[in-house]
Amino acid sequence: MPETVTEPRSGSRGESGAAATALRLKVTGMTCATCAQRIEKVLRKQGDVLSAQVNLATEVATVAVVSGDRETETAMVIAAIERAGFGARVADGEDKAAEEEEERQQRQETRLLYLAIVLTLPLVAPMLLAPFGVDWMLPGWLQLALATPVQFYVGLRYYRGGWAALRARTGNMDLLVAIGTSAAYGLSLWVMSQGGSHLYFEASAAVITLVLFGKHMEARAKRSTTAAIRALMALRPDTARVLRNGQEVEVPADAVGKGDVVIIKPGGRIPVDGEIRRGESQVDNSMLTGESMPVQMGIGDEVTGGAINGEGLLEVMATRVGDESTLSHIVQMVEGAQAKKAPIQRVVDQVAAIFVPAVLLIALGTLVVWLLMGAAPEQAILAAVAVLVIACPCALGLATPTALMVGTGAAARSGILIKDAEALEKAHKVGIVVFDKTGTLTVGKPVVQEIRAIEGDEDELLRWTASAQQGSEHPLGQAVLRKASEHGLTLSPVETFTAIMGKGLEATVEGRSLLIGSVRLIEEKGLDTEVLRADIEKAEAQGLTLMLVADLGSESKVLGLIGMADELRASSAHAVELLKQKGIEVIMLSGDNQAAAELVGGKLGVDRIIAEVLPGEKADVVSELARGGKVVAMVGDGVNDAPALAAADVGFAMSSGTDVAMATASVTLMRPDPLLVYDAIAVSRATTSKIHQNLFWAFGYNTAAIPFAAMGFLSPVIAGAAMAMSSVSVVSNSLMLRSWRPAR
Repeated sequence: MPETVTEPRSGSRGESGAAATALRLKVTGMTCATCAQRIEKVLRKQGDVLSAQVNLATEVATVAVVSGDRETETAMVIAAIERAGFGARVADGEDKAAEEEEERQQRQETRLLYLAIVLTLPLVAPMLLAPFGVDWMLPGWLQLALATPVQFYVGLRYYRGGWAALRARTGNMDLLVAIGTSAAYGLSLWVMSQGGSHLYFEASAAVITLVLFGKHMEARAKRSTTAAIRALMALRPDTARVLRNGQEVEVPADAVGKGDVVIIKPGGRIPVDGEIRRGESQVDNSMLTGESMPVQMGIGDEVTGGAINGEGLLEVMATRVGDESTLSHIVQMVEGAQAKKAPIQRVVDQVAAIFVPAVLLIALGTLVVWLLMGAAPEQAILAAVAVLVIACPCALGLATPTALMVGTGAAARSGILIKDAEALEKAHKVGIVVFDKTGTLTVGKPVVQEIRAIEGDEDELLRWTASAQQGSEHPLGQAVLRKASEHGLTLSPVETFTAIMGKGLEATVEGRSLLIGSVRLIEEKGLDTEVLRADIEKAEAQGLTLMLVADLGSESKVLGLIGMADELRASSAHAVELLKQKGIEVIMLSGDNQAAAELVGGKLGVDRIIAEVLPGEKADVVSELARGGKVVAMVGDGVNDAPALAAADVGFAMSSGTDVAMATASVTLMRPDPLLVYDAIAVSRATTSKIHQNLFWAFGYNTAAIPFAAMGFLSPVIAGAAMAMSSVSVVSNSLMLRSWRPAR
């Protein structure tokens, strides 16, 4: 079955309103940016296709089609690509047969390259020996015998590709190479027929060989850009040991189902996501999260498939398998980011669309001008051939996607998952970072520090409060429950429970109606808090988060307060400092009272503190900041952060948070470390810088080289070598991103 994924959060429906399914197809036969454009153009004309993007660097087409029979839709898309003159198959990163076929093709390409080199070297030898005073030339018939196989056997691909482009009424690199080398070859035949001895077979053969060599080097370099994806895919073991009927059985990892108990031996790689049911060990998540140190884990802790077990024996119950696993989600997200085009690529596509026709016109104009100036036909043709060969837009098509591939791969290795290229391009412009306080800058596990009961003892107040909190999953409620457990209190069942979003809750325990929440909530209900005023001010001055407890019975009175503190994350202050050094304004957003928020913000050194913000107001705050003209990033981890993450220009979700936050955000941070926000912006800036360097080189190279070729300063052989190396240089420049390292 073809691989399918749902459309991104912008909607799983196309412009027509039809439900969409995305197909990923591996495309073969592309040589330059215009090839990718031609395939996109052909696909978009198909009735069931809603959108299409083709990535030259990954050779993958991502096509959104109207949801229907998957096999039928896939067959339709593949047939359309084949009619355009290319090959296509369903992309599956774990398809061993496809990998073997790719390796076979690479071996065939290498053999062709060796053949071309062997046949071409004798032709170019005289040119190489001339500077040393050696005047030697092969007979014309031998030059013809050596050049013909190179031209029509090794170079057959360029004729096929060029013919396909002509049928589609467009142009590409193949067409330029085919026309240019055919002109040099044909000119040599004409000179031979006239009895001349100055032949140009070495130009046609050398250009084909050099272009082929450039493509060979480019393919090897491009393979390095996908190293991150291949490394992630290699993390999951092929087999797993599962308990079946009390016996350990080795089965394929794909055969493990939810609820199966998997045995992971010391030093083994964990095959599935799951929960530890027996055993303790240190687990190395470095390849998934970028954490440098193994993490101690025991019963009840969740482990991730692909991590490495330490010295303990673990029994793990599988909870997420197959495409639901964390590793699969990571691979899909990285592949998705690499497949999509950055906004800057649209400009490149517009240039590439007119580039080849423009080059053909320039080459024709070069030929005509030289002839009008009285030059010999041979000289005019060679100048036109040099223009055709040197102007191939290969580097232009590779400039952006190769940098994106390496940049997103480097980010993934450090625990930063970038959802799409647009997010990566936006992140480098971030001028304001808004941190949600709880669970982001703080650990998110508050601890009860203060209990003050107006009537009765403190344990009784704690027992009533903890009993009511049994229906809550809020971190403050969990802190109260942990404190009650430490005191050995017996809780009563909750009879009714109503959460008040962002403020507190109402609950009935043993027939008693309780209101528990912030000072703001208690005062909104008309209850008098004056009796606790001194305690409230003292707790707020200490930076404690307050929870007031009130009885809503006939007398309606405040019973007391519980104050809690949340520990700052170890890297929070350093992350804030680094962001400020980059000229980025850091804002802390908190639902706490102003005094408590200012105490935390002061320790961290943030630029601004926005306190007493309800969950529903966070998105409004972010939107208001964005209206100031700066690019705004929001960092959060909870369900109530999702609207704010969506409102921000770039949303960062901590993976310690909820699936809703991670699905909404543009960037997922695989560990709860604020430093990763700085790292994500840094890798975005590094990647964007590489894209600009590549585009400057690609545009500058063609702009400068074409006039030199037209004026006759570059021979076709030199032009072929320069064109081949331009693509290799762009990919090599992108590969330098692999040396990027995070701040820690």
